Amino acid sequence: MAQFSEDDEGKSVVMGDETVGMVQNVEGGTAHVNPDAGVSDRIKASLDWGDADEDTYPLRDEMVDTITDDEVRLRNQM
Repeated sequence: MAQFSEDDEGKSVVMGDETVGMVQNVEGGTAHVNPDAGVSDRIKASLDWGDADEDTYPLRDEMVDTITDDEVRLRNQM
C-alpha cells in the first residue's frame, strides 16, 4: 500500500517510459496528480481518470508500484 506524504509533492508520476504527470498535492494520504497535457486518452482511461477535464486526479494505492526520492512509478495498467 502506497504511503504518500507532503514530501511526495512535486514528484514525477511515471508509467512505463512515459511521464504521465506530477504529484500536485497530498491530502489525507492520497496523492493528487496533475496530468501532463500530452497524456493520451488511452492512458487516462487505463488510470481511470476518465474523460473529465479535471485539474488533478486522485492516485489509487493499487496503481502504485514504487515511490522513490524522485518519482512515483505506476504499475503498467495496459
